[in-house]
Amino acid sequence: MQHEFFIPTHIYFGGGCLEKLGEIKLPGKKAMIVITPDAWIVDNGHLARLQRLLAKAGAESVVYNKVHPNPGKRQVEEAALLCRQENCDFVLGFGGGSSIDSAKSIALLAANGGDFWDYIATGSGAGKPIAQKPLPVIAVPTTAGTGTEADPWVVVTKEETNEKVGFGAPEMFPVVSFVDPELMVSVPPRLTAFQGFDALFHAMEGYIATVATPISDVFALRSISLLGKNLVRVVQNGADLQAREAVALASTCSGVVESLSNCTSNHSIAQAMGAYHDNLPHGAALLMIANEYFSSFVDVIPERYARMAQALTGDPTATADRLLPTLYEMEKACGVEALRMSDYGIGPEELEVFCTNALEIAGELFEIEPRPITRERVMEILQRSYR
Repeated sequence: MQHEFFIPTHIYFGGGCLEKLGEIKLPGKKAMIVITPDAWIVDNGHLARLQRLLAKAGAESVVYNKVHPNPGKRQVEEAALLCRQENCDFVLGFGGGSSIDSAKSIALLAANGGDFWDYIATGSGAGKPIAQKPLPVIAVPTTAGTGTEADPWVVVTKEETNEKVGFGAPEMFPVVSFVDPELMVSVPPRLTAFQGFDALFHAMEGYIATVATPISDVFALRSISLLGKNLVRVVQNGADLQAREAVALASTCSGVVESLSNCTSNHSIAQAMGAYHDNLPHGAALLMIANEYFSSFVDVIPERYARMAQALTGDPTATADRLLPTLYEMEKACGVEALRMSDYGIGPEELEVFCTNALEIAGELFEIEPRPITRERVMEILQRSYR
């Protein structure tokens, strides 16, 4: 029962809560707003609203709008340089996980300088300690999936070496997050599904990880339950604000799980796939391999699989063997049960490359699983999942 519980982020949650941005005491006087180049952010008035709210609370702002769907090292370093040149003293990430992960990374590099890979502890990273506290970060998610508003993690790709790595430190938690489901209503059904299953897999992986804690278990099962009841519903009707709110809460709960427990190698493998195919959404990569991946441990921890099945189905008598069929039925109801790697340009000859990359770049996630996954098993997961 021994565990640690440290979540320093102040989270505002609920429809319309973003308005509180204009009322709180901000962590600085000049913000760098980090967004993607998508026109909807401007056309829908979101950027103007952010600038208005920041000004109302007494802060100036500058904008960095070059974030990619899979954030890269080059963009982080470019934005950090601009952040220093503009004398910004905090960073606001608005959008999906790519924008908020970028905001955290920019905040680290703007305060500490150097090459971003100096601070990465795996792969070709130098593992340099963080000497200066990163700039404060405000997170405003417009999607429900990554949970990055409630964790200290980022995922960034080093383009030259195809290293897509997860990285984080306690100093990288957002200081404030606004989880406003009203901002998520316009997310298309397919992306809603990709993001929702990302949140589900965060919870499931965190629940089976050997580093799970009594508190992370509470958040994991709550997230699984919320998604079991609401994900299909919101994919089928994106305007259902009640379902949007439930899925957003699930995503935030899963972010807490990532803070207190950790993802397992399901994420290592999916990140390896995304490192070589920038067009592959992270949630789609996870969906392609998840059913085969999660079949790996049913016989090892059947009691945990039974509890996940009970949470996902809402049936308190569900047994371990109900979990994977229920997961497949959810995928089918959301229209994502037959995703094909080949549709994203992935050839069968690349599977060996993904396997090596996953083991070498994110090998630490293989060390916290209920049973060791060998290289042979990774290849089996990829080969059986390939279509």
